[in-house]
Amino acid sequence: MKAISYSAYGGPEVLETVDVPVPEPSGNQVRIAIRAAGVNPFDWKVRSGSMAEVMKVKFPKIPGSEVAGVVDAAGSGVSGVTVGDEMFGWSDTGGYAEYALATVVVPKPRQLSWTDAVTIPVAGEAADRALRLLGVEAGETVLVNGASGAVGTMAAQLARERGATVIGTASVRHHDALRELGVTPTTYGEGMADRVRALAPNGIDAVLDAGRGGLEAAMDLRGGVERIVTLSDAAAFRLGITFSSGTADDRNTETLRRLGDLAAAGELSLPPVRTFSLTDAAQAQRAGEEGGGRGKIVLR
Repeated sequence: MKAISYSAYGGPEVLETVDVPVPEPSGNQVRIAIRAAGVNPFDWKVRSGSMAEVMKVKFPKIPGSEVAGVVDAAGSGVSGVTVGDEMFGWSDTGGYAEYALATVVVPKPRQLSWTDAVTIPVAGEAADRALRLLGVEAGETVLVNGASGAVGTMAAQLARERGATVIGTASVRHHDALRELGVTPTTYGEGMADRVRALAPNGIDAVLDAGRGGLEAAMDLRGGVERIVTLSDAAAFRLGITFSSGTADDRNTETLRRLGDLAAAGELSLPPVRTFSLTDAAQAQRAGEEGGGRGKIVLR
């Protein structure tokens, strides 16, 4: 099969198209013929070597943790899944490939396209996890910093599902999209705390930082570090703020199934998608690192 792999840390140029054996499932694994694979910041952070001190990589490495596709083989411990089933979830062996093994997968709702479904696992799990850590409840006001990204888009809607009022930061060009989700938008950067106070004179109960910096402003708004969670800003360790990166134990079929059902019912708007071919994975990662776009990058 064709896969995207790298054998040393570096820029996007270290990614290369290779031919490797098709993996064989065992135990509770299924093999997925991949129709779409998500591209996430975690992928290029690992590839760059910036996480080498906390995460060891066995080279050669096939990146990618989320996939959507068709089951074409199953391990001996699998029940309730048959060849031909359309599934989405987490890859065990790397999603930048024509085939991958997977353990945590659920049926893809027929209302969702492949590219829709693959936007859910990473962003949905991160958003759900952060809101649980924050303990968001009905009647509270939540600030989602970076609300136009894939995680922020999910988090803002899931916070509203819990009955919270949501203020979201984003570039001005994304404000109309946030309003359509029921989010009150403002911009990030200098003066953010003052702008948020003007929108929420009774205060902010919790802050979810999804990647736009501004933890000092969050502390200003909260009067300390309580009920602030960041998913990406390493400044949290210096400031004493909760940093949540998630683990394999956080991946579960219950959350995947619930978010998929919400999206299929039109109750969860999924982030817009930019697609690249599998062999253009380096270009896809480069586009993600450069930023500026809203939503999710997906390999077809």
